[in-house]
Amino acid sequence: MMGSKSPFNSVARRSTVWVAWVVALLLAVLVSLATGEQSRRMLFDEWQRLAPRAVSANSVRVVLIDGESISLVGPWPWSRYYLARLTEDINRHGPKVMAFDALFPEADRAKPELFAKLYPELSEAAASEVTGLPSMDELFGRVIGQAPMVIARAGVSDGIRNPDALAVDATVTGNLPKRIDSWPAAIAAIPELEDAALGHGLVNGQPDPDGVVRAVPLIASVAGKPMPGLALELARLSTDQQDLRVSPQSVRLGDREIPVDARGRMHFRFGSFPNDNIVSAAQVLGGKTGPEFFRNKIVIIGLAAEGTSDIVATPLAAENFGVVVQAQAVDSILGGHWLARPSWAGASEWGLAAALAVLALFAAWGGKGPRTVLAIVLFAVPLASWLAFDRLALMLDAARPLSVGGAALGGVIIGLFADSRRERERLRAALVLEQVEAAKTEGELNAAREIQMSMVPARSDLAAIDPRLDADALLEPARSVGGDLYDLIRLDEDRVGFLIGDVTGKGVPAALFMAMSKALTSFVLHRESAGLSSAIASVNSELLRGGAGALSVTMIIGIIDLGTGKVVLICAGHEDPLTLSAGGKVETRQLEGGPPLGLVDYDYPVEFLSLAPGEMLILVTDGITEAQDPGGALYGRTKLIQQISHCAGNAGRMCEGLRDAVRTFEGGIEATDDLTVMALRYMGPSKP
Repeated sequence: MMGSKSPFNSVARRSTVWVAWVVALLLAVLVSLATGEQSRRMLFDEWQRLAPRAVSANSVRVVLIDGESISLVGPWPWSRYYLARLTEDINRHGPKVMAFDALFPEADRAKPELFAKLYPELSEAAASEVTGLPSMDELFGRVIGQAPMVIARAGVSDGIRNPDALAVDATVTGNLPKRIDSWPAAIAAIPELEDAALGHGLVNGQPDPDGVVRAVPLIASVAGKPMPGLALELARLSTDQQDLRVSPQSVRLGDREIPVDARGRMHFRFGSFPNDNIVSAAQVLGGKTGPEFFRNKIVIIGLAAEGTSDIVATPLAAENFGVVVQAQAVDSILGGHWLARPSWAGASEWGLAAALAVLALFAAWGGKGPRTVLAIVLFAVPLASWLAFDRLALMLDAARPLSVGGAALGGVIIGLFADSRRERERLRAALVLEQVEAAKTEGELNAAREIQMSMVPARSDLAAIDPRLDADALLEPARSVGGDLYDLIRLDEDRVGFLIGDVTGKGVPAALFMAMSKALTSFVLHRESAGLSSAIASVNSELLRGGAGALSVTMIIGIIDLGTGKVVLICAGHEDPLTLSAGGKVETRQLEGGPPLGLVDYDYPVEFLSLAPGEMLILVTDGITEAQDPGGALYGRTKLIQQISHCAGNAGRMCEGLRDAVRTFEGGIEATDDLTVMALRYMGPSKP
């Protein structure tokens, strides 16, 4: 009796899959809520590493206070005298704007009055002259006042300067982002330097929770005052802009609409900053930089010596200098290389995750269509995320939809597996019960053997099918009856159909399944007007309905045209056929094939070969190749090929020779599987 075609024919099956799907989906949503931010960061880090930005930074220069500079001047912090010299040497070449990516909250230690105290032997006049000299801070302040200099600040919880006294050089208007970084106070430079500077910028670049810097703050708040970050202040001054218009999603600088996150930070594409745009402070102090290196450029001076604290991790490198990150940020602002996360991104990602989860559920029962759509979407989601990142500078998270949708798919697979396993166990228990009931006598096995042998044609019938075909086959059942089968069927005047198969099972169930398989296949071969592919599809469909996956059968089914020698084949998980040419050459004909019949719905490929007159086609089951000797060694295909070459002659000699060789190899032990062989020798197109 055939079952219903409806994919929802089993309430129990649906409930198992539903429960597994819901549990997996809920767990995935909870995990995504807990780890979504980090997984998103990791995904975009991978995109950064996959295609780092080609940084030209033609308008930005970096001066590093590095190991060479420390060796020349001395340990950091330097006397303001050397910083003044460095500033003068750079300013001499006409930079557009420059900045120190360092804080100067304390006065210089080299004070004239301190020097006078260190040398009490100085005369009163000399000491008075020394103490009357300007301090290094005053000197540095004068140099800063003559240069287009931006001084750094840092927001803190307890600052050393009154935040109300901190000037904001830009005109900042608009509504600040919702979770903007805010501090009640700030660390600022001493007044001699702070008041002389052209601009001021915050350098609070806190990394993400995993310690990686992926963004720089463009706008922050100190004591309620909106203040620009160092990179934005440099970009503002270099473009001669006064106004900064802020919204919860962006900062507008002139005609540039720069997207920011809820903390007021700009995400941007990282790259490798050109070494040609970086110079050591020692080289500058030594006068070894050309006059054009700094002209009309943005210059950032920062620390890079071993042991300094301005070392950060970025998506591209575990260690990088903070000043270089600031330089890349300035270049990104001026060049438009920022990244944006649209306000609709989160909702669309959750929506896509839900769609994938639902699609995974429908794919369980919906056949090829939903499964194909699901596969395409699973491939397209990360591709779309990458293209949006690389081509549109948009940060759209593929990790959340894939993790949630993938977990839902995993739940569906687990549910189907559990249901299938339970069903197989039920069928197995039923079959075992039937076997126990029926196997009380040895006659039951004999009956199964009789069923099997009665379903295959006699050898004499094969030999008489057509004078143009020398055909023979033999089947020797094992004691447990393995379910082998074969058949040879005349279809019309010139065409003969043939098949050989092996049921994956033992005993009466295998024999009965073999009988059903053979009957179905022989029936559709007689009616194969729509083609061999359609015929095998019909057999597979009926076996799936009747067996529900409990048993399956490997099979080769084919048609030989005796007028031409051409053979059409379909292989369903069976041993590859072999041919023996008239000259004695043995060849394995490897077929693409597919899974055994009765397991899954599958589109089996039709394959072709051609037999020359005198050439023989040999088909076997695994009762030959997997036969064992007393030591457990397998007969295998190598011995099979060797034996075929020794059995040249007619089809009967081939079948009997292979059987005898296998029985000799087994050394008298009981066979564990049926042995079946079929030989078809094409005699040529002419009837004698």
